[in-house]
Amino acid sequence: MTDQAVRWTAEQVLSLAPDEASRKAGTKLGGAGPWSGAGCSGSGAVWGLCKGSGSKPYQTVVDLTGPAYKCSCPSRKFPCKHALGLLLLWAADPGAVPAEAVPEWAGGWLGERARKGERKQEGGGSGAAGPVDEAAARRRAERRAERIGGGVVELEQRLSDLLRGGLAGQEQAGYGAWEETAARMVDAQAPGLAGRVRELGTLTASGPGWPARMLEECALLHLLDRAWLGVAELPAPLAATVRTRVGLPGAAAGAPVSDRWLVLAQYDTVAPDGRLTTRRIWLYGLESGRTALVLDFGPPGRPPQLALPVGLVVPAEASFHAGAGQLRADLGERSAPPVPHAGPPPGVDTGVALDEYAAALREDPWLDSWPVVLAGVIPVPADDGGWQLADADGKSALPLSPRAGSGPARWQLAALSGGGPLTVFGECGHTGFTPLTAWQPASPEAVPLG
Repeated sequence: MTDQAVRWTAEQVLSLAPDEASRKAGTKLGGAGPWSGAGCSGSGAVWGLCKGSGSKPYQTVVDLTGPAYKCSCPSRKFPCKHALGLLLLWAADPGAVPAEAVPEWAGGWLGERARKGERKQEGGGSGAAGPVDEAAARRRAERRAERIGGGVVELEQRLSDLLRGGLAGQEQAGYGAWEETAARMVDAQAPGLAGRVRELGTLTASGPGWPARMLEECALLHLLDRAWLGVAELPAPLAATVRTRVGLPGAAAGAPVSDRWLVLAQYDTVAPDGRLTTRRIWLYGLESGRTALVLDFGPPGRPPQLALPVGLVVPAEASFHAGAGQLRADLGERSAPPVPHAGPPPGVDTGVALDEYAAALREDPWLDSWPVVLAGVIPVPADDGGWQLADADGKSALPLSPRAGSGPARWQLAALSGGGPLTVFGECGHTGFTPLTAWQPASPEAVPLG
């Protein structure tokens, strides 16, 4: 860890921040001033004492193999501003965070993490699952399926009433009726349906053209309802997708894929009711060529705990879930710290990107977007006043989504491009392309956007 070449960049450290406030506060603590006793070890740990307002400094330690964080401050954020500041200091100033023997106060937590990892690999420990009562599990699944079926029938009646009465009165009707319907779906143990209903209720406030968008979403919701009612007759991959979309928990299927996973992007979304924060982490397997989506969730008032620095490579096993077109995977234990990677993954042109998105929609009609790496694209203004990513030969282009086209991402892309081609990773969907990370030809570093 003493070699500066394997230390992270400031941008990679800040990509771990749970929010903008933590990013700013961590940046202020990224100098040597408030720190003492800082050090790092070859096993992938960084620690230090940060002077605070009290008489005792905060004890901060980071296990880079997670990464995971431990701090004596009262913050409920992971990582807290002290962990971010320590990592920024470690990234920028090797002299301020030299290779040292692990102090006792940091070694206890690091040792316990190592022992937990060993117990997990051996299949022991208190977390080992007991014997499964298959008959009882089957009865629970049948009861839940019945409740979901009842909720689906009720939702179909709600959609029929809506379309019979017309959409014109929805602006005056407000969000309350949709929230009530969503609550009924929660009671029916179908959280996936509840989430789609809540999003449906927000469309009247989404600007011009909302009736068409509401009609489209009603059609997709009706399709999902009908698919659930006939799920037993569907092909196995599509049936697994329907169960996932309704809200049944998925499980990994097949052998884990061991690879060196390049972290392509990471971002958070908050549910319409504000009760759940979902973190999406996109990975690319450098050996397998597979793309994986890792999800982590945070309860109200707390961000998700899993955070991986964009542009670094994580050696780990990924266990993929079943389902048509599903990319979701569970990431196993990391045996080594993330390390830098020179350059972007391989990309395609905009025409191939659209073909890949269309193929994914055939497998999963409820898909919002599909991950794509675009190679050799140039950000340019579009005729309609928006922005687009055009192939260097000018033959084809993808419009930026409204969220990206009106935000800072377009200006970041223009600044990074300077009129030249870029490699851009993002999500290609029915509203356009949402860029998440970019690479310049002359620089190997990934630049998170937005």
